[in-house]
Amino acid sequence: MTTTATSVHADLLSRIEQGTARVGVIGLGYVGLPLAHALHGGGLPVIGFDIDPGKPKAIKEGKNYLAHLGDNMITDLRDSKRFEATTDFGRLGECDVIIVAVPTPLGKHQEPDISYILATAEAIGRTLRKGQLIILESTTYPGTTRDDMMPAVFKAAGERGKGLRLGTDVFGAFSPEREDPGRKSHNTRTIPKLVGGLDPASTELASAVYRKGIAEVVPVSTAEVAEAAKILENTFRAVNIALVNELKAILEPMRIDVWEVVRAAATKPFGFMPFFPGPGLGGHCIPIDPFYLTWKAREHGRFTRFIELAGEINTSMPHYVVDRVQEHLNNHGKPVKDSKVLVMGMAYKADIDDVRESPSFELIYLLLDRGAKVDYSDPHCPQTKAGRAFDLHMKSVPCTPETLAQYDLVLISTAHSSVDWSMVARHAKLVVDTRDAMRPFHGQLGNRLKMA
Repeated sequence: MTTTATSVHADLLSRIEQGTARVGVIGLGYVGLPLAHALHGGGLPVIGFDIDPGKPKAIKEGKNYLAHLGDNMITDLRDSKRFEATTDFGRLGECDVIIVAVPTPLGKHQEPDISYILATAEAIGRTLRKGQLIILESTTYPGTTRDDMMPAVFKAAGERGKGLRLGTDVFGAFSPEREDPGRKSHNTRTIPKLVGGLDPASTELASAVYRKGIAEVVPVSTAEVAEAAKILENTFRAVNIALVNELKAILEPMRIDVWEVVRAAATKPFGFMPFFPGPGLGGHCIPIDPFYLTWKAREHGRFTRFIELAGEINTSMPHYVVDRVQEHLNNHGKPVKDSKVLVMGMAYKADIDDVRESPSFELIYLLLDRGAKVDYSDPHCPQTKAGRAFDLHMKSVPCTPETLAQYDLVLISTAHSSVDWSMVARHAKLVVDTRDAMRPFHGQLGNRLKMA
């Protein structure tokens, strides 16, 4: 009996709803691991794939490699017969649903780098079969799922892909990740999930998958709408952060406290949303996503001057902060060269160990380039890892009174709540604060505290 297109869709939908469809999650990092846990918690059998053998090994041993997620997530997966983790991408053919959560970084010239998506698409294509649903979660420019990923899947499939029709035999969709590491108010299960298919059948199937593990699923008309929505979310944040970063630079010579200004404006119950300045943008999304949009816009003959200006402001902030460090050292009779500087925090935001795109890397690089002797202290990041632009090969030093007394200046880049800031206030010779962490100690620090 020949299987019709209608029965392929109906059969997969039925198995998803019954909880027997096997889901493969490619990428067991900040996005993929909690997603695998949520779908597993909804009753689906899950295989996690990663090119890093350390991650499947850590899960099998019950070792948590993403501290902010808590140990229970790892042990839940390790102890379940419905979950396994592997580096064997040849097993993708066992999966009825394949979810791609791989990095989408920028290249050397701020251009989109979708090489991880394309490499993953090729791996999927080598085991492609009828009745599979492929969902991309990686943040990217509109059109990636339809015009880049799925053609790469079919090209890699070769002969096995001939005769398979998209939307009838094989299905594709985009559903943007919305993870925010360290956030307590929401998690993977409670954050509404946008889903846009390459066709109505794919949207229905992808929505059914996510409903197994996520409380609210929001279907949209196309994959491109979902891709553009994710870019808008992060561009909105990047533009508003740029606004307050520029405001900080304007108000500083006027001796007006920008943090107090933002908090004062936030008392308005409508028409305003508070954003706070910092030493630069961090995380995988906000520093990167607007550049994906500007690149795609140029392809269509449009120029995003407003977004590009915001990008210029945000990427200039580490230089602004280091200029302030140099100024404050000079005012205390010390040149930057040979001064000892302790950078507090390597993570891109408080109380997590995520260092992706953290401005602390560039701050350290710029200080070293000006001749300073630099160390860092971060209770969540015992040693640095190679990033997109920097590989510092540094280890964290303990934050103790004796340590603090050794440095000419302490630069606060990340305000972890586990740090004893009152101790910093008592023992640091000079503090440059980019996070407003030292506000409770203004009186105690006096002229030793500078804001940046």
